[in-house]
Amino acid sequence: MPAPRVLVLQHHPLEHLGAFADALGRGGARLETVRSFAGERCPATLAPYDGLIVMGGPMSVGEDDLHPWLRDERALVAQALASDTPTLGVCLGSQLIAAVAGAPVAPGPVPEVGWYRIHPTAEAARDPLFADVTPFAALEWHRDAFPLPLGAVALASSAQYPVQAFRLGRRVYGLLFHLEIDDALIGRWCDAFADGNRSLGGDAAPDVVAANRRAVTIVERLFLSA
Repeated sequence: MPAPRVLVLQHHPLEHLGAFADALGRGGARLETVRSFAGERCPATLAPYDGLIVMGGPMSVGEDDLHPWLRDERALVAQALASDTPTLGVCLGSQLIAAVAGAPVAPGPVPEVGWYRIHPTAEAARDPLFADVTPFAALEWHRDAFPLPLGAVALASSAQYPVQAFRLGRRVYGLLFHLEIDDALIGRWCDAFADGNRSLGGDAAPDVVAANRRAVTIVERLFLSA
């Protein structure tokens, strides 16, 4: 199988691929990153790429007046949905996918910031990426959320949010949680997004190692499998 060419949309200096990059690099993937926060423009077409990863960010999906590049990103996501291109959306990325698919994205009942228990759905047992998933801990850092987009398959939930992971088509996935992080990056997020507060909430014990293992499994199955 030729090395896949994967486009990455990054929205903040601290919200990068992390563990996803490690796994993709070992698999020989060619990564091309568009740093929207630095004024880089995303391509008009997804056609030259074998995959798309849309990372997180502190903005909301509807803030086009502040971040006009969101329009271009939604157009690329729409192309990914139409072509069923292997796609992974993380936090904001999952919200963008949901919005393009017609689901309303808005603040949920409570913010999730910290480590939360993620429960696979019954449908997850038949999904190529989630078939062997048991309940696990994941880092959450969001306020906005969404209902299940029309035609999507729900794959995971938490106590407060019934849609934590979903699939559209065969190969477009959204994850509201973060698997790509490490301890140092979490500390930087606390400094940047929580005024240095290290007292993260949640209902699960932190488990960076297990989160990273799951990140590796997801990108290997989605982008590197023949």
